[in-house]
Amino acid sequence: MTGISADLATLGKRIRHFRTARGLTLDQLGESVGLAGSQLSLIENGKREPKLSSLQQIAQTLGLNLADLLTSEAPSPRAALEIELERSQKLGVFTELGLPPIRVTRGLADDALASIVGLHHELQRRATEAVATPEEARRANTELREKMRAVDNYLPEIEKIAEERVRASGHVAGAITHRTVSIMAQQLGLELIYVNDLPHSARSVTDLENGRIYLPPASIPGGHGLRSMALQAMAHRLLGHTRPTSYAQFLLQRMEINYFAAACLMPQTAAVSFLQAAKRERNLAVEDFRDAFGVTHEAAGIRLTNLMTSQLEMPLHFLRVDEQGAVAKVFANDGLPLPSDITGAVEGQIICRHWAARAAFERTNRTTEFYQYTDTPAGTFWCATQTGSTDAGEFSISVGVPFNQSKYFRGRETSIRATSTCPDAACCRRPAKDLVNRWQDKSWPSARLHAHILSPLPSGTFPGVDDTEVYEFLERHAG
Repeated sequence: MTGISADLATLGKRIRHFRTARGLTLDQLGESVGLAGSQLSLIENGKREPKLSSLQQIAQTLGLNLADLLTSEAPSPRAALEIELERSQKLGVFTELGLPPIRVTRGLADDALASIVGLHHELQRRATEAVATPEEARRANTELREKMRAVDNYLPEIEKIAEERVRASGHVAGAITHRTVSIMAQQLGLELIYVNDLPHSARSVTDLENGRIYLPPASIPGGHGLRSMALQAMAHRLLGHTRPTSYAQFLLQRMEINYFAAACLMPQTAAVSFLQAAKRERNLAVEDFRDAFGVTHEAAGIRLTNLMTSQLEMPLHFLRVDEQGAVAKVFANDGLPLPSDITGAVEGQIICRHWAARAAFERTNRTTEFYQYTDTPAGTFWCATQTGSTDAGEFSISVGVPFNQSKYFRGRETSIRATSTCPDAACCRRPAKDLVNRWQDKSWPSARLHAHILSPLPSGTFPGVDDTEVYEFLERHAG
């Protein structure tokens, strides 16, 4: 591409629109600009990119400015439908059906064309719903996780945008306050409004028409998280997001807005300076990083995955694990031998009972971090683990590094050491032989049904969000 137009289909439609409006045939216009009619036809059909000199001649012959041809707006409602149909017929959700694409002719009525485009939109919507099944969601999540691991979980473009927005708000040092976040919203033409009737399926709702971001009440427990929610909502606009057309795109956007919020709450320049000083003193600690920027332990741990490798050249891993040992969130670029299913998904898998992320639940005193070395088939790893609880149950947050990097962390002097041979079933998945002999034929447990596996997500524009609930909410607050 020359960079003069990012959409050849729209460009071609605009040339055709102005040519026919002036009563010129392909051959007539082609003769005036030094192109064969067949060449001009390819340009009008979006199949060939014209040279800038040819575009300038076309614009001059049609009595237009070059900008009139290069605008991204379709020249007419009919042309917009034709372009949309052409794009839809190139999507995998249609091509996988093996059906021949429809060729739009002058004889195809506008209402018929609109109906066909509408059917494509519905096909894409249903495909998006289907992708949100547990298996497909795991596949999409695994693909995204692998992509992020390849770049060490570091996105410099978002880091730059976050630093610029924080600087523009007037923030200099210390934790980002609610007031600062409110100023950042105002600079984008947005107002933060806290309401008691937010839709149950949404963390926040943005009213694009009236420039409002609706959030839960500021007085809710753990209200510090509202800063992150507001920043995530702003990120959609700053990062140029459009409505997701697949579950994979939805996951990508969610990851990007979370990244932006973390990069604002823990700006790279200040965060890296803090971490480098702690590393020099051999006193790195998640809890110190957390307290320095006024965020949660989990947010601090995840932010370390963005910065430790890219800025301090240190591989690491992060785990959030529930009380049953199931992985909820994970990042690892240090070779930690993570369990995975046949799709490569780690989320939902049960980790070894001997890892610190599970051993921490057995502690009596959980007010401080738990430190442990674990010998695994992939080497020895050191971990710092903090436990917590929610209405859904207990969880642990672990940040760890290979043995040779532990010298930089507080807690490296721990004498607690465990051995894990997983995935060998004899490690912790298979009961001892004497227990099997004693109880195998004398027990019958009744399994707990994990109801969330069977629960369908609300089928809305955004996975898991109830459109009706959201639109009724906006209507109540539109006045």
